Amino acid sequence: MIRQAGPQDAKAVAEIWNDVIRNSAATFTNLEKTEDGLIADFAAKAADGKTFLVAELDGEVAGFATYAQFRGGPGYRHTMEHTVILSPRAWGRGIGRALMSAIEDHARAGGAHSLFGGVSAENADGIAFHTAIGFKEIARLPEVGRKFDRWMDLVLMQKIL
Repeated sequence: MIRQAGPQDAKAVAEIWNDVIRNSAATFTNLEKTEDGLIADFAAKAADGKTFLVAELDGEVAGFATYAQFRGGPGYRHTMEHTVILSPRAWGRGIGRALMSAIEDHARAGGAHSLFGGVSAENADGIAFHTAIGFKEIARLPEVGRKFDRWMDLVLMQKIL
């Protein structure tokens, strides 16, 4: 089941996201998410006309997806950037595809024309996932991220909605 995130989901979302932050190169940040910060983010997304969705598997949050404007300013108001993260138990079950479909539908209904994903070049599964759902690689930015004491490339992937 996919639904709008609420305050009751903040702990589970933080656990999923922080595991990725701590243990992978899928994101370049090392700043962990807090429950209070996520609750505020859920509310801010809704107030801005965006969404923060969670997917449940066996009654527990198993992944999430959200989006926001790609860059500031009115010229970018039709271009969004998304985040989608699943717990390992949700991999290979179609949950990522379902979350992305829901995010795309919501963004399109809100006037979005284009959706971006910034994927770590070290995240081959993330690149393959985005390619499989219709995203195209449009740029590779060499050595723009730093984590685990090494430089990492960012792959920008885009889908016209």
